[in-house]
Amino acid sequence: MPGGNSASGVRVVVAGDRFTGKSSLIAAAATESFPDNVPRVIPPTRLPADFFPDRVPITIIDTSSALESRGKLFEELKRADVVVLTYACDQPLTLSRLSSFWLEELRRLEVKAPIILVGCKLDLRDEAQPVTLEQFMGPIMQRYREIETCIECSSLTLMQVPEVFYYAQRAVLHPTAPLFDQENQTLKPLCERALRRIFLLCDHDMDGALNDTELNNFQVQCFNAPLLPAEIVGVKRVVQEKKKEGVNDLGLTIQGFLFLHALFIDKGRQETTWTVLRKFGYDDELKLRDNLLPVPSKHAPDQSIELTIEAVEFLRGIFRLFDIDNHGALRPADLDDLFSTAPENPWSEAPYRNAAERTTQRNLTLKGFLAEWDLMTLLDPKASLANLIYVGYGGNPASALRVTRRRTVDRKKQRTERNVFHCLVFGPKDAGKSALLDSFLERPFSASRNLTMEHYAANVVDQHGGNKKTLILQEIPEDGAKKLLSNKESLADCDVAVFVYDSSDQYSWKRSCELLLELTRRGEETGYGVPCLLIAAKDDLDPYPMAVRDSVAVCQELRIEAPIPVSVKLGETNNVFCRILSAAERPHLNIPETESGTKRKHFHQLISHSLLFMSVGAAFTVFGVAAFRAFTSRKNSSS
Repeated sequence: MPGGNSASGVRVVVAGDRFTGKSSLIAAAATESFPDNVPRVIPPTRLPADFFPDRVPITIIDTSSALESRGKLFEELKRADVVVLTYACDQPLTLSRLSSFWLEELRRLEVKAPIILVGCKLDLRDEAQPVTLEQFMGPIMQRYREIETCIECSSLTLMQVPEVFYYAQRAVLHPTAPLFDQENQTLKPLCERALRRIFLLCDHDMDGALNDTELNNFQVQCFNAPLLPAEIVGVKRVVQEKKKEGVNDLGLTIQGFLFLHALFIDKGRQETTWTVLRKFGYDDELKLRDNLLPVPSKHAPDQSIELTIEAVEFLRGIFRLFDIDNHGALRPADLDDLFSTAPENPWSEAPYRNAAERTTQRNLTLKGFLAEWDLMTLLDPKASLANLIYVGYGGNPASALRVTRRRTVDRKKQRTERNVFHCLVFGPKDAGKSALLDSFLERPFSASRNLTMEHYAANVVDQHGGNKKTLILQEIPEDGAKKLLSNKESLADCDVAVFVYDSSDQYSWKRSCELLLELTRRGEETGYGVPCLLIAAKDDLDPYPMAVRDSVAVCQELRIEAPIPVSVKLGETNNVFCRILSAAERPHLNIPETESGTKRKHFHQLISHSLLFMSVGAAFTVFGVAAFRAFTSRKNSSS
């Protein structure tokens, strides 16, 4: 990463054909003189930190192109931060070998480091050579985008020798590739999105332009030096000449701001843009640095992370801001606009893409919007916090997330303080799990849908008294249940589990019952027992007679509620989602117990009571001994 090597330095590996001047180049850079006797391969050479303005030390690794040294060469190339490929200006064959061998070999080795092409022995070049450097290098650089730049030098005259390693260092600290598309001469999407966010952060009066004061504040923040009034006028003039809409009566527009950075990079001043990006917290992949994302890292398996009230209120405000037509829903274009200052729209792919309530026009409602954030916070709190900041959250990042109380504590206290509840939905294939999740998102019934992979449905559930909680349903495919339950902590982050079965099908009932018992045993083994509910789906069909009788018996034996009959097809859901949420909010109830589990529980209770009795008895014994000693002491003193 650019700048990521600043602590240990930049590792430059010099490679190329024999007799192209590799060793002489390194020696000349280190000693600032032309060496008389140079070994074929010189040992690692270190340029001090103050050699260049960035004050980052450089270690230069010489290599041999001999066949017997290929293994060591390849090993060094893979460890390189940047590769300097040399050719001899007086040997045209070494120039053509760059594309016929070296560049292809680097791709084969999957070397990801930037490449600097360096022509050595410039003092020996035949001046009558008809082809210029630009004519020859242009097609090569078009074909191999990993090439950062090319330069020619002479170790004998020291011409442009320091520049070789300056460009090598800069290719690591300030690479062009992540920022700029050379072919199309445009900023790359990630760079443009980051700069858009920076522009909005600097546009304090939110009028869509940086006035002179805002522009000067930006300059001071990034470069610790103000702009003179004449310099501000000059900047605007340059922009207006090339991009008319880049400046208006209010100041520098977003188009002008982006144009300026494209111009800097095109003129070889990409360090200017990197300085700005890093000042605003971006790492080398153009995402916010980890140290700006204080996500709680240490918490128990049965704790989760939620958005705080402060963060939720911010999101409500953002929703209203981007709901331009005030229809209570965000269009896909509105969402793209909302996330235009983030690296991407995080909800464009699974598991978020179809996980929330939308209108018939595919617009995202406020409930769906908040539920998507809750889902992202549950699954990836770091991504959730980062995206909060990308879209404008200006509060203390540490105040955006909170760690919930342990679920085991909730069960002991018989209440919970959570706002987001995670529900696992088990059941055999074709039991109606996907239909249940669709119904939760108020989607029309479809008999043809059959998912074989995990997917989510998240929604805000309105309770009595106007209380709102988010319920997240996670569908577990039948063949994925065994793998999930084999993890001893798989139930730790679960608030409630439901088991869906086709009430008209014998196998469906039996398989769902097996899954329920399997989860029950796993909960008893791990101590992460969870409330469970049975859902008798497809209630519009003729019921399987044994299921009706057996389900009541199973529920009584396991001490959980009777199955909840639903028919998604007829829209008769029997208030099932409120009932699921209610079970999650009462974490001490509906936890199934097997006979062995009940016996184990009674045994532990008996032991606890016995220990309590023993401790009380011991206390009375101690009290009795103390009283006897006091009585004896008084008796002796009186006598």
